[in-house]
Amino acid sequence: MEDSKQFIDDGEKGIGSQTSLRSPSPTTDATFAKSVWRKMDLCLLPVVTMFYFLSFLDRANIGNSRVAGLQKDLKMTNNQYSIALTVTYVPYIVAELPSNLLLKFSCRPCFLGAPVQVIGPNLMLPTMLTLWGIVTTLQGVLHTYSCLLACRFFLGLFEGGVFPGLVLYLSFFYPRQELQWRISAFFSAASVSGAFSGLLAFGIINMNGIGNRPGWAWIFILEGLFTFVFGITSYFLLPRSPAHASFLTQRQKDYVINKLKEDGATGRDDDVDRFSWVEVGRAFALPQVWMLAILFFFAGTILYGMAYFTPSIVQTLGFTSNRAQLMSVPPFASAFVLTMLGAYISDRYHCRGFISIFSCVLCVIGFSMFLKSHSHNIQYASLFFSIPGTYLSAPTLSTWSANNAAPHTRRATAIAIGFIMTNSGGILATWLLGALSPAPSYALATRVLLAFSVLMVAISALNTWYLWNQNNKKAEIRKTSTIDSEAPGLGDRSAWFIYAL
Repeated sequence: MEDSKQFIDDGEKGIGSQTSLRSPSPTTDATFAKSVWRKMDLCLLPVVTMFYFLSFLDRANIGNSRVAGLQKDLKMTNNQYSIALTVTYVPYIVAELPSNLLLKFSCRPCFLGAPVQVIGPNLMLPTMLTLWGIVTTLQGVLHTYSCLLACRFFLGLFEGGVFPGLVLYLSFFYPRQELQWRISAFFSAASVSGAFSGLLAFGIINMNGIGNRPGWAWIFILEGLFTFVFGITSYFLLPRSPAHASFLTQRQKDYVINKLKEDGATGRDDDVDRFSWVEVGRAFALPQVWMLAILFFFAGTILYGMAYFTPSIVQTLGFTSNRAQLMSVPPFASAFVLTMLGAYISDRYHCRGFISIFSCVLCVIGFSMFLKSHSHNIQYASLFFSIPGTYLSAPTLSTWSANNAAPHTRRATAIAIGFIMTNSGGILATWLLGALSPAPSYALATRVLLAFSVLMVAISALNTWYLWNQNNKKAEIRKTSTIDSEAPGLGDRSAWFIYAL
């Protein structure tokens, strides 16, 4: 099965505009190709990874601050803590689709021919990062619960488009089957931030009393200031597109652009990828988008439940506040290793669905262990299944979504739908592991997350079967027709678009 191409013509090769590629790639030399992708990885991935690392760190560090005394000092109930987390998600969800559509927004000025891109990721993403760095810092100087709610609202507003925006941004630079490893590389920053935040919090809370501020306040202040400084720096680090990447030679730029066209990851010209409300609507009509949307909702519930409540869960297993910060590190560290290994296998063997199923099975094992055992040691060991499982699932689903929608506007919408559902799951997680299922047992939450994990196995298998069946139908069409006889504008519905399984 040939998953490495999105479009194929009668000679088994095609481009995103559904017409044959007339001019050859600048080179087919394997050494040259490796040098191009290596240079892209070295210049682009560290910046993108830092974006998501800071995003997840600044959003989830409230969990560490809670263990360090935030909830006690602001006299919050468990119900109020859940409200504070929920307030973050409302603007977060609202911002996701508009920000993704604006990421590559262009318009056609009066009396001018070619469209002009007026908003680009090189401006939009750094602006978001800088603004939420300011908000994170302000959380360290507040004294009331109402001020915390205001900060969490604006944090969600400015962070809302980051993850879907970064997934879409990387699809501007990498072909489909090169994508999951890169998405996993930056998403692994979430598991690293989960581990690092525990270590960082353990050190920072020793600043308790400095400047007449508690230790939890310094967590927000120091992490927020770093985010702000990096946000300003990132204006000079992110290229708008491969054609604007100053670290590539012209020959390398041509190679990347042609590889994206061959793969179908980009259109043959700007008209193919220009914004269209019709394409937004078509994204909502794709069956694979909605199967993945359900998966995103379940995965989001598990992911944010683990991100926000792991320090609290570990504390209920008999560890002190400081010790709980440290003991939350190993499960997230193991998640990083598994995420990268799973990404390599998924890209190498083109098996998104299998990796998704495997990750969900790990969650089933982990939540079953936590639910059925009364031993603190076994319950702690269960985190080495549930946390790596969910952190492997998220980049797999993100790549699967980006792989199977085209052209650009349809893909941007599909990605945004997935992350809207992810963060809707985050809202459920804040209540499920907060007011609805309190410590120490988290019984109701564990049962729900276990049920979600089982359903994710089934839906991942169903989506894999659906895409496989659609590929078989398209193969039959290609036997009796040509790409030139096909109606234009079909995108991923084209018989020459091969779904990634």
